[in-house]
Amino acid sequence: MSQKKVLFIVGDFVEDYEIMVPYQMLLMVGHACHCICPGKSSGDYVMTAIHDFEGHQTYSEKPGHRFVLNADFATIDPENYDALVLPGGRAPEYLRMNARVLEIVKHFANAGKPIAAICHGPQILSAAGVLVGKECCCYPAVEYEVSAGGGKYVAPNEQFNSACVSGNLVTAAAWPAHPAWMQAFVALLGTKIEL
Repeated sequence: MSQKKVLFIVGDFVEDYEIMVPYQMLLMVGHACHCICPGKSSGDYVMTAIHDFEGHQTYSEKPGHRFVLNADFATIDPENYDALVLPGGRAPEYLRMNARVLEIVKHFANAGKPIAAICHGPQILSAAGVLVGKECCCYPAVEYEVSAGGGKYVAPNEQFNSACVSGNLVTAAAWPAHPAWMQAFVALLGTKIEL
C-alpha cells in the first residue's frame, strides 16, 4: 500500500470521537494525517466536545479533550494531499464562514479527491457549493442545509451506523457509523488491509 496524505479541517468543539477515532484509524492503516484549524498553527490545540444520545430531543454535549494540531493552517497547500476529512460537532457552523476553508474544500471536490464528512461536517460542503447532484448523509438537523446546497439528503439507518458513498464523497450521520464510514473512505483511497 502506498501511503496517502489526508488533511483534516477541525475547529474548537469538534466532536471528540469524530476527530480522534478517524485520525487514529487512518494512522493505523499507514496514512499520514495532518490536522489544521483557521488561526492556529502546529502545536496549538482545539477543544473537543463529546456528544451523546441520551433520550433528549437533541444530543447532549460535554467537555472533551485537547486535540493537538500538527500542521499550520496559514501555509497548507491542498495540492499536497490525497484526501480530506471533515468531522462534525459545533465547529463546522463557524468553519463554513472561513473563505480559505471553502477554497480548500473546493480544491478536493474539483479534483475528484476522496472527501469524508460526518455529522455536521456537510455544513461545510454545502457552504462550499460542492453538494450539487451528490447524495449526502448527515446528522438529521443538517438535512435542510444539504438540500439547500443542491445535495440529496440520505437518512441514516435506525442505528445511525450507515454510510453513504456518492462518487468521491463518503458521508455519515454520527460517530456510531465510524466502521462503515471509514471502511468506505479507505476503499476510495485504495487502501488494502490484510488481516
